[in-house]
Amino acid sequence: MNRRDFLTASIAGVGGLQTLSTAADKEASDQRQFLEWRIYQVPVGAKRDLVGNYYRDAGIAAMNRLAVGPVGVFNVVYGPSSPSLWVLLVHPSLESVATLSSRLLADKEHQDKAAGFINAELSDPAYVRYESSVMVAFKGMPKLEVPPKKDRLFELRIYESHTEKASKKKIEMFNEGGEIELFRKTGLTPVFFGETVIGRNMPNLNYMLVFDDMADRDARWKVFVTSPGWKALSADPQYKDTVSNITDIILRPTAYSQI
Repeated sequence: MNRRDFLTASIAGVGGLQTLSTAADKEASDQRQFLEWRIYQVPVGAKRDLVGNYYRDAGIAAMNRLAVGPVGVFNVVYGPSSPSLWVLLVHPSLESVATLSSRLLADKEHQDKAAGFINAELSDPAYVRYESSVMVAFKGMPKLEVPPKKDRLFELRIYESHTEKASKKKIEMFNEGGEIELFRKTGLTPVFFGETVIGRNMPNLNYMLVFDDMADRDARWKVFVTSPGWKALSADPQYKDTVSNITDIILRPTAYSQI
């Protein structure tokens, strides 16, 4: 068994990754990206920008060298109230997710440019902690799509389900049911869809949309929810009661974000 197979087999034991253990899912995952959220709890005051400065000056470039990217870095406009920085990493494989930290520490250029961040003293950390979750992209949108660069807002929606079966059914609604394509037809612009395989509040899925501003967001959602296609799809009894909780977060990208 080679290193990649061993890693995949080891991680597949985690509950949310069981779906990747079948031959069909493994074949699909070879074409689908893995998306990692890192949510940093940042200090208040003068040290609040230290994590962002790290990504701007050293982290993004180092991750790109290691085939991780694009890298999105976002501030919260509406959502969690505690000071935080949201970072989205796009990986080509599960091995990339599992080995990124050690590969960064072995990167000489990264060590030099991020020395202060890497070697922070216990008494003077750059951040409090960060929370990480990993998603596998949907079959219906296997790769993240970077929108054109301009002033914009992103909406992150997290759908929790009461059972794994219900979560899979909601994912089916997006894929085979045609909800992703309905988004596009009605003017909603998706950035990614991902099933969380490691993280909190599982089972859940995440997806992100992009808008010019909040007025644009409200107008585009109105077109979607009043469309005949959505009325028909949402009335389909096979998709009833698949979502138990929805979290809605509005994010604004930093000037150096690649997404």
